[in-house]
Amino acid sequence: MGNKNSCCLYSGGRNSGRSASSQKGPGTGGGEPNAEEASEEHMCNLQHISEREPDDLDQDPSLHPTAGPLFLTKSKQIIENGLVRRRSRSTLDDGRTLKKSSSCSTIYLDDSTVSQPNLKNTIKCVALAIYYHIRNRADNRILDIFDEKLHPLTKDGVPADYDRHNPEHRHIYKFVRTLFNAAQLTAECAIITLVYLERLLTYADIDMTPGTWKRIVLGAIILASKVWDDQAVWNVDYCQILKDISVDDMNELERQYLVMIQFNINVPSSVYAKYYFSLRTLAEANDLTFPSEPLSKERAQKLEAMSRNCEDKYAAQLGRNGHKKWSSLDNIHNASRRSVAILS
Repeated sequence: MGNKNSCCLYSGGRNSGRSASSQKGPGTGGGEPNAEEASEEHMCNLQHISEREPDDLDQDPSLHPTAGPLFLTKSKQIIENGLVRRRSRSTLDDGRTLKKSSSCSTIYLDDSTVSQPNLKNTIKCVALAIYYHIRNRADNRILDIFDEKLHPLTKDGVPADYDRHNPEHRHIYKFVRTLFNAAQLTAECAIITLVYLERLLTYADIDMTPGTWKRIVLGAIILASKVWDDQAVWNVDYCQILKDISVDDMNELERQYLVMIQFNINVPSSVYAKYYFSLRTLAEANDLTFPSEPLSKERAQKLEAMSRNCEDKYAAQLGRNGHKKWSSLDNIHNASRRSVAILS
């Protein structure tokens, strides 16, 4: 798919400076090397994985699992103030905490896990991340394909001051929720949407502005729904939701979005998990809590069933000699989208 991090790259690299005499086969008199020598030379020129990593990898949070998401940087001050405020509210004068804690007899957890996020709360968190992208943008760098004045989403067009006033969080949430509900998209798709959105901002070097955020979000949702969901939503289906937009416009939006992210639609599972937990941090700082409830017998049985299903899959990976076939986090096959639940 045009991934810029493709491992199928070859370069002269470390061996490009070899002398001409070292490349000659014995007794050839400087002629063409035989097939065996050519194969050896080809393998010597194979680039090492560390050499294939781009120099700016740590600058792209949508690829590197340890680089913080852009929305956390945009909302850093809000998060710091929110966490301090929550700690002060949950602590008594003598240092005792008011927060409910799990014990041997009672376990408190919410219904959102990294493999099965809560849909409503996840969309609220993604909308909040978009809000901070717009509110704390560094500049007003835009591209015409995302400009609502040039490509309006409604036949009424946009007001004259469409690009001067930042949208409220509830307006962003309503726009995203409408698309997700109408297209019946999942919470995981919302997280992938945010990853593609930040990848676009990084690759295309643009900002989310009051006049471009809707089309940027729409383009990210189109890609995320096609890459993540088994039954993808067609572009014409989005035209049924946004009735005043044409299929040609949707196609061009998707095409240019792919070009600007260099056709890199891969999202490692480690990056997905990073965005999930970062969204939870943002939610906690903004009092968008995931309500915790005591673990009931029914919920415990459901979690146990999910865990047993994963254990069976892990057991199937054992080789004939009884040694487990280890794999990295980014190579875990998540077709069933279910894993051991994380208690919080």
